[in-house]
Amino acid sequence: MRPHAFFFSGEPVRVFGIGDRVSQPTYGAGTVSAANEYHTTIDFDDHGPRTFATPLVKLERSATTAPVKVKATRRKAAPRRAAAQVAQS
Repeated sequence: MRPHAFFFSGEPVRVFGIGDRVSQPTYGAGTVSAANEYHTTIDFDDHGPRTFATPLVKLERSATTAPVKVKATRRKAAPRRAAAQVAQS
């Protein structure tokens, strides 16, 4: 048995590797974030992460590049002294 092909009802099941770019008809292009013979998790560019049953999902290899994800910045909390003064006012 090849490492990336499993059999489901006698037919080989294609398991993509982590980091592979794929395309799915409903959600579009995405990057495989986890995969085994049972489940495949894909982080789609426009729809976020989704998990599929590996034997049932219809995927095609995609030549698109992954978009650059911007890290979310967090606002710093106000200093405690200033927050306490505002609350007393």
